[in-house]
Amino acid sequence: MNLIVEKRELNPTTTLLKLSAPEIAAKALPGQFVIVRTGQLGERIPLTISDYNRTAGTVTIIFQKVGATTMLLGSLKEGESVTDLAGPLGMPTELDGYRKVAVVGGGVGCAIAYPQAKFLHTNGAQVDLIAGFRSKEIVILEEEMRAASTRFFLATDDGSYGEKGFVTDILAKQIEAGANYDAVIAIGPVPMMRAVANVTRPYQIKTIVSLNPIMIDGTGMCGGCRVTVGGKVKFACVDGPDFDGHQVDFDQLMRRNSAFKAQETEKKDHVCHLFGGN
Repeated sequence: MNLIVEKRELNPTTTLLKLSAPEIAAKALPGQFVIVRTGQLGERIPLTISDYNRTAGTVTIIFQKVGATTMLLGSLKEGESVTDLAGPLGMPTELDGYRKVAVVGGGVGCAIAYPQAKFLHTNGAQVDLIAGFRSKEIVILEEEMRAASTRFFLATDDGSYGEKGFVTDILAKQIEAGANYDAVIAIGPVPMMRAVANVTRPYQIKTIVSLNPIMIDGTGMCGGCRVTVGGKVKFACVDGPDFDGHQVDFDQLMRRNSAFKAQETEKKDHVCHLFGGN
């Protein structure tokens, strides 16, 4: 079991947990994830490692309380433990050799974009970090992202904070102004990542996206996380989660991600009832 050494509510629906996990912290790299289980009969869910501290032996996960398992996970307190934590899993993002990169995060995807930007910035790359949220109330990690970037841009859909508009508006503006990126890394909702890939495609800018298909074991054996990239079947947990954004079949990914929506809603309603919610 892994002790929760810090818990923070970043906004009404998003929680940060810092967990004692020295063996995982010793090997973790940006882009990798862990499989978390809460309770002996709990569901296994993948969560990207948002940060790690090798000296302290901790890893940080950030998640939205949108389903039954994340709601249960969010109910835990400092000093309690998660039942199981397996990792680091997946392939680390290939970040070496880039001189100028745009890292684009959408919503809670910024929790994954942050370690990518931090690694690149620490290793001397020029990093434009573009973060997008629906509104000011759900902005997370602003100070951390500013510190991990050369230039920081923030947009909200409703204009309540930062620039009004979408991350793709800012990205397109920078490319048209001659930003000359070596690569663009996009992490967030599937429609956002697809939109970013559509912006960069005409300029032939290498575009990396982090995919979030349904995942069970995290080792490639169950086949639940299969995605189509460049016309070939890949498994996000072992071949990814990062892939060439210009080659991903986003339509198929969106269909597969919604396959169990009815069951997820039923389970979430049950958990809400247990906690006295609506």
